[in-house]
Amino acid sequence: MQGVILSGVGGLYTVRAADGSEYPLRAQSKLRHKRLRPMVGDLVEFTPGRGEEDGWLEAILPRRNELVRPPVANIDVLCAVVAAGTPQPDLLLVDRLLIFACMRGIRPVIVVNKADQDREAAERVLAEYAGAGVTRCAVSAKTGEGVDALREELAGTVHALGGQSGVGKSSLLNALYGFSEETGEISARIERGRNTTRSCSLKPVPGGGMALDTPGFSLLELPLMEPETIKDYMPELVPYEGRCRFIGCVHLYEPDCPAREAAAQGRICPARMDRYKTLYEDMRTRWRERYD
Repeated sequence: MQGVILSGVGGLYTVRAADGSEYPLRAQSKLRHKRLRPMVGDLVEFTPGRGEEDGWLEAILPRRNELVRPPVANIDVLCAVVAAGTPQPDLLLVDRLLIFACMRGIRPVIVVNKADQDREAAERVLAEYAGAGVTRCAVSAKTGEGVDALREELAGTVHALGGQSGVGKSSLLNALYGFSEETGEISARIERGRNTTRSCSLKPVPGGGMALDTPGFSLLELPLMEPETIKDYMPELVPYEGRCRFIGCVHLYEPDCPAREAAAQGRICPARMDRYKTLYEDMRTRWRERYD
């Protein structure tokens, strides 16, 4: 039979077949010998158990994409969630998530939760990504604002919510689908959430899709790449390719660069350019030190 892994704890995996039936399975040793680690979201071939016996997970079908932390596979949409209130939005993390999603063939969506707490802050975040070519949503898990529109945007997809702890990912899943996920409070002293999601599981949702509640991405390092390639994942910069004075312009230091001029004139968000520079410099350092 074939199915999708919904969860995995202690070597025991729950797999959902096409008819909605769920089976407890253990991975065959041949997968371990091949260094194949089953992930939540994997499409697999399996043999159900008999009676009280667990069945066997026999093969992992080719993955469209995968995330390392948390370990999940075959994601269609990654929602980069920030809060309009607390904690303060980590937009550098959002930029990393957008680049990471594009690298993996995952469609990114920016979600600003807690829009009821600070309307102006929510609008500022959305405005920064006006040229990023991604869907942007302002929502409130508390009041229900924007939740229906976001649910429609995610319908029929396998989607994950990523972002800082405390931005309300679990609360948002509760609002979207009526889950009963545990939610955490914000520490007033450090304005960070207490991460209440300790493992990830895939849950079927109305509309034929599936949702993952994942631990917060408090730290995320982009895969090592040539620093010059980062600009290829900045949609605001794509229209300027080939228009610069110098071949291979990274739009940061070179003279006669129309992208830099566009940022100076506000046609490209200056804050996005500043964070792009941070990502570029960080990757350049890592690239130089890759053999150390």
